[in-house]
Amino acid sequence: MKHAIHVTSEIDPLKKVLLHRPGRELLNLTPDRLGELLFDDIPYLRAAQEEHDRFAQVLKENGVEVVYLEDLMTEALKDDEELTKQFLYQWLEEGNIRTKRWRDKLYHYLIDRYQGKDLILKTMEGITLKEMGDAAKKYSLQDRVAPDDELIVDPMPNLYFQRDPFASVGNGVLIDRMRYPIRQRETIYADYIFRYHPDYRNVKRYYDRNHHASIEGGDILNLSEDTLAIGISQRTSPDAIELTARNLFADPECQIRTVLAFKIPAIRAFMHLDTVFTRVDYDKYTVHPGIMKTLEVYRITPPENKDANPDDLKIELIRKDLKQILEEYTGISPITLLYCGGDDMIAAAREQWNDGSNTLCIAPGKIICYERNEVTNALLERNGLNVLTIPSAELSRGRGGPRCMSMPLIREP
Repeated sequence: MKHAIHVTSEIDPLKKVLLHRPGRELLNLTPDRLGELLFDDIPYLRAAQEEHDRFAQVLKENGVEVVYLEDLMTEALKDDEELTKQFLYQWLEEGNIRTKRWRDKLYHYLIDRYQGKDLILKTMEGITLKEMGDAAKKYSLQDRVAPDDELIVDPMPNLYFQRDPFASVGNGVLIDRMRYPIRQRETIYADYIFRYHPDYRNVKRYYDRNHHASIEGGDILNLSEDTLAIGISQRTSPDAIELTARNLFADPECQIRTVLAFKIPAIRAFMHLDTVFTRVDYDKYTVHPGIMKTLEVYRITPPENKDANPDDLKIELIRKDLKQILEEYTGISPITLLYCGGDDMIAAAREQWNDGSNTLCIAPGKIICYERNEVTNALLERNGLNVLTIPSAELSRGRGGPRCMSMPLIREP
């Protein structure tokens, strides 16, 4: 049986991947709101698009089918007026448009001016007060006193990091609950795609966006067919990992029987597990040296007694080092840990900030990296890896690398 989603490792040949090309949402970034919108600087849109197009080109040149979030979402709505109306009103509600009068006004503004893919891109971009014309000033005292450039509905500038809103696990997905409110709306697109797109609506869900605990795709790594690694991080909570484990173990068709929870420092530089740790070959991993002394790994498995309550997970701290753990749970020994920046801690800190450890493996030993991380890339090449580099002067301003920007849909063993 051919599945719409099939991902059981981080290194099997990548056959289909989901991206989002940076759009006009980046033009609605302003210096005074960078922190709130989770950016450290404002990317130059045209250059960011050129860099992203090069990323997509490298993928295609290596036999990967590239699909885009905006296209799948357009196909999911498929000119269905009622479904489009449902989506837009939900999008407005989640965008904090609370009054019915404003929701109706904005709905008609959107539906009268945008159609198809342009409508989807506009929801990603956000809406300013001045777009609505002078009549909008009548709607409330707030609108009368607000500057014309006031954003009525916020943009979603983090959308080009498609790793986070959902995660492919086995033949199913996790529709994630994002940690920060500004990103929680991003998962609405995955929700509709996995409900209504003809190619994806029957995919199993192991987590949903309305669950209470936060989890993000950058913390989820498929170590093998039966072992999933999830980071306990700034963005993913232990509660979410436990719920994910229960849902995976409850599915008789799911092969995963071990979840390894990696506890990493809860700081922005290490925001997700994949910013400090990725697999690049059968026996090689990139690692940021700064996590080695603080890393804790917990094994989560189903209860040993078949008659026990399935919610009573078995959780235990693994008292082994990272190398031993990876050798045990992948069945490959010996393995090599390649440190971001090598043995130069200044280079490690600098290149970690620019996602030197955040590589996208497209086949065993073949990885896509940002070209700016020269120390780490040279180290990877000396260890026999085929390093494909892409420009990143603007893309890296969002604090995410090639893995962050991509969501594998199909990997073939």
